[in-house]
Amino acid sequence: MHFSRLRSAAVWLSLTFAPLAVLAHGISDADRQRMLDGGVLQYVGLGASHMLTGYDHLLFLFGVVFFLASFKDVVKFVTVFTLGHSITLVFATLFQITWNYYLVDAIIAISVMYKAFDNNGGFQKHFQMASPNLLWMVFGFGLLHGFGLSTRLQQLPLGDDAGQMLGRILSFNVGVELGQIAALVVIVGALSLWRHRPSFKRFSYAANLGLLYAGVYLLFMQLHGYQHDVNPDSFRFPAAEHRHAHEDLDVENTQDTSRDGL
Repeated sequence: MHFSRLRSAAVWLSLTFAPLAVLAHGISDADRQRMLDGGVLQYVGLGASHMLTGYDHLLFLFGVVFFLASFKDVVKFVTVFTLGHSITLVFATLFQITWNYYLVDAIIAISVMYKAFDNNGGFQKHFQMASPNLLWMVFGFGLLHGFGLSTRLQQLPLGDDAGQMLGRILSFNVGVELGQIAALVVIVGALSLWRHRPSFKRFSYAANLGLLYAGVYLLFMQLHGYQHDVNPDSFRFPAAEHRHAHEDLDVENTQDTSRDGL
């Protein structure tokens, strides 16, 4: 009985994490066809949607602007982040430099954890040292985030002509920036309203602790996706076995119900 319940839990976890890992990556067939049928505006729209649904990028930006009280500081740090991710997005895609996107996003998840740790004074509390220069760290992580975006863009038909390819890359990048601006308007606006309330000081530590846990969750989700990507049979839950597992669970649940009734 204990073994069957453990197996049921394993099935549930696999079914839970696998769809999330798929949603976190990749370009759908519909998106590919839309890119083939459309022009540069399609790449702009796709870039914006990727940023607006890129929870790892948005969580990192949330951490960056969390304690920035002035509009000037927000512009400065966001500009540095934008410069960083634009460099790698353009050049990595143009020169077709890539890596396993799950591993790239796993490191991006670590950037979320890093910013939450820094926001809660982790360097001062645990290492008795000042935080590393935030501007340079944001730029460095921006390079990493741009590489993550590039791994997605390289899944699209960009054409063989260098000029056409560059135009599509830049269009995608413009869309990313537009999506980033839209997201930041909401994030910065909400934080500005909250910052003037007494609850901000009381719950800022808890908010960044939640950000840290979100980064940990993303890290394990991406590593789980990587394991499926490089060795899909290692979990023994390919599509056919998923179906059989559900059938087994239905039988077990029916038997358990019958026993309870007795």
